[in-house]
Amino acid sequence: MPRAARSTAARLLLGLALLAAGASEAQRPAAPATPPPPPPPGPTRCLDESAAEATTADAAEAAAPGADPRSTLQTLVREALARSHQVGAARLLAEAAQDDIEQTRAAAGLQASMDIGTGPGGRRDELGTKHADSENRASINVSQLIWDGQRTQRLTSWRERLADAAEQGHLSAREQLALATVTLALERSRYRQHVVVYGQYVRKMGCLVDALEAITRADRGRASELVQARKSLQQAEISQAQAQSQARQVEIRLRRLVGDGLPSTQGLAGLLLSVGDLTELVADVERSADIAALTAQAEAAAQLADATAASRWPRLSWNASGSAAGTSGGSIGTSKQGNWSLGLTLNVPLWDGSVRPATDAARKRARAAELQRAELLEQRRFRVAEVHDQTLTSFDRARRVGAVLRDSEQLRNFTLQQWQQLGRRSLFDVISAEAEHYNLRISYVNALADGQQLNASLLSLGRGVQQWLR
Repeated sequence: MPRAARSTAARLLLGLALLAAGASEAQRPAAPATPPPPPPPGPTRCLDESAAEATTADAAEAAAPGADPRSTLQTLVREALARSHQVGAARLLAEAAQDDIEQTRAAAGLQASMDIGTGPGGRRDELGTKHADSENRASINVSQLIWDGQRTQRLTSWRERLADAAEQGHLSAREQLALATVTLALERSRYRQHVVVYGQYVRKMGCLVDALEAITRADRGRASELVQARKSLQQAEISQAQAQSQARQVEIRLRRLVGDGLPSTQGLAGLLLSVGDLTELVADVERSADIAALTAQAEAAAQLADATAASRWPRLSWNASGSAAGTSGGSIGTSKQGNWSLGLTLNVPLWDGSVRPATDAARKRARAAELQRAELLEQRRFRVAEVHDQTLTSFDRARRVGAVLRDSEQLRNFTLQQWQQLGRRSLFDVISAEAEHYNLRISYVNALADGQQLNASLLSLGRGVQQWLR
């Protein structure tokens, strides 16, 4: 891993620890030299509220059994692949393409057929017309192709390339489903973190409301501050309810892929933080299943063009046949006849005006498939460069927001201190500092989750998310 990527990952992990700790860095309020009248016990408790709320999510996760987050994603992807109808259909198409290969190969093998017939019959010659009440006929034919200008061989190669394309299509469907599953798992982790952060915000605002209710009972002139605090509490509760709704919606989409019994999101925020080298990622584009599928399709079109051109060549085969017939009744009476033959058959096409345009059309399709592959490859390479920059930018934004969070933590505590103990700040300053702090925490979560999802997309454009999971 490049040194810059390791440094960025280390800083993001440090930011994750800061986010999990929430406001646990709250400092003890310094005792003022000449404080105003002693505040009621409620406001003082609000200064230490962050320490309690920061441990809520950590305690819940600590009580849960530990699980490797990468193993969690592997399990989710495995369940999604096992349940997917689309992946099952792609697998059946790949198996059907293998059967097509066997069919084409068998066309050049030994062929045998038998004909059996019965019924009245007759014959006419110079002596007149004779008939039989019953005539039984049986014949058997055996043949095998010897040479056809490699037409069958090229048709077999055409089928093989199509089977390769179908198999790569199967792998591409698996990769798309794996990416969708990982993306939804990360999205679920994002909104569950939103719920935790907004829950802490609600508890902090609720603490301020409790404190102001105690203050208002002693000083009715500060009722407006209570109304303001209640409004902020209601806004925080709305944000929390919205985050819970978004989390439920993501879980519904994820359950559609993997079924019920979703695992914990513990540790997912620490995955996919290391961004690979751009040169290696661009080189990995050619290893993607989509590019491999187009490569196989272009090769298949070229083989079909050669097979179409080879249809102008003669066909040489050997064949053996035998027949027997028996009659009874009628003017012919009872008789038995039989004959057999063994030899070579040469079929020479003399003129077929459809061969040349069919061959030209097949070659043009082969060229078109090559251009489609080249176009997709170029698009993927530029897309990798674009997503790589977006990923680095998102992680850099998370790092910068994490740095601001440390200052925001100190600011909110100092502002609350000065309002509670010194009377130098208004409640509006306290609420603004709290709102800014929790919005920064949400911004940090979003930047981190965006970077993780972009990193997963970046891997999917090359080797694939499944390869990374393994």
